[in-house]
Amino acid sequence: MRVFIVSLLLSFCAAASDLDVAQKLYDRTDYQATLDVLKKSAESKTGPTWELAGKAAYQLGDFKKSIEFFEKASQANPSKSTYVNWLGRAWGRRAETANPFMAPGYASKARQYFEQAVALNPRDVEAVNDLFSYYLEAPGFLGGGMDKAMNLAEQIRTNDPAEYHFALAQIAQRRKQYDLAEGQLRKAAELAPKQVGRVLDLAKFLARRGKYGESETIFQQAASVDPSSKRILFARAEAYIETNRNLDLAKKLLNEYIHAPLSPDDPSRDDARRLLKRVTAD
Repeated sequence: MRVFIVSLLLSFCAAASDLDVAQKLYDRTDYQATLDVLKKSAESKTGPTWELAGKAAYQLGDFKKSIEFFEKASQANPSKSTYVNWLGRAWGRRAETANPFMAPGYASKARQYFEQAVALNPRDVEAVNDLFSYYLEAPGFLGGGMDKAMNLAEQIRTNDPAEYHFALAQIAQRRKQYDLAEGQLRKAAELAPKQVGRVLDLAKFLARRGKYGESETIFQQAASVDPSSKRILFARAEAYIETNRNLDLAKKLLNEYIHAPLSPDDPSRDDARRLLKRVTAD
């Protein structure tokens, strides 16, 4: 069936450029087919083609290859913050999967690229958010730190007020200031009522705090914001499993998610399968 769908898509896009065809495959989360099209393409290699190849390799978990592609994209356009930020992401994931001796060096490279991306374009929302997450999560000897995260939060305020309150919520949670964190998450959802992710952030937090009834209400609100969003299935299942309740429903939601059409912005099917294993292991 997968081969048929890919062949059908390729035939419909015969008149389109290879990059257009590859982008459509990527949007369908068919990352290997994306790379296959780009590899066979007779088109000259440009920043956008290297970028798409880098994203596809990243999604496949081949972070070393992803780094190679994004290095080429960055060489093609050194001033583009998006390419540099993705280099940071790829190095960060490589650090997470490396042995303990190599990981610190890879993590430092990730920080350097995140910082470079923000320096290139302080208005690059994703770059600023990624650097903030690094500062918040990494230890001081790897260049992280709460003070750095707090300082960067002011830049987030300029770029996206809702994201700013989400950032403050993360800081508050690190400090175990849970009432403050809840208030910041509510403010973020209030400022961006049409962004399903902001609503899900609040629903998941309330579940972790044992406020199950309100959490369910907020999950229903998320479904009304975007009825087609598959992320809601994953988020609800994750909340149930983390709080050890409604496990049969969690299994059903995850199985539905695994067989649903997804986008690259959704948690991967592998993420869903790993979550499902936590429930079915017994």
